Amino acid sequence: MFKINRVLSSALLTSTFLIAAVGSGCSARVRIYDEYHSDYHRWDRHEDGAYRRYWGERHEQYRDYNKLDKDEQKNYWNWRHEHQDSDRH
Repeated sequence: MFKINRVLSSALLTSTFLIAAVGSGCSARVRIYDEYHSDYHRWDRHEDGAYRRYWGERHEQYRDYNKLDKDEQKNYWNWRHEHQDSDRH
């Protein structure tokens, strides 16, 4: 009986942690360090919107940030710092 209670308690605790992790919006916790301006940027829906505007202004096809080389990332952060808006960066 004690072993069953222990297993059920562990399962309940594990499921509680999993629900908390999924519900906490882990994707909003992605931070990218901009080494050219020595600051961090939270990659959330606001930053994603700015990134998409960047590609739209350049009249180029959208490219995933992680696939850009260092020079292309630098170009984006330079643009981003020149185009501050009311949302956080």
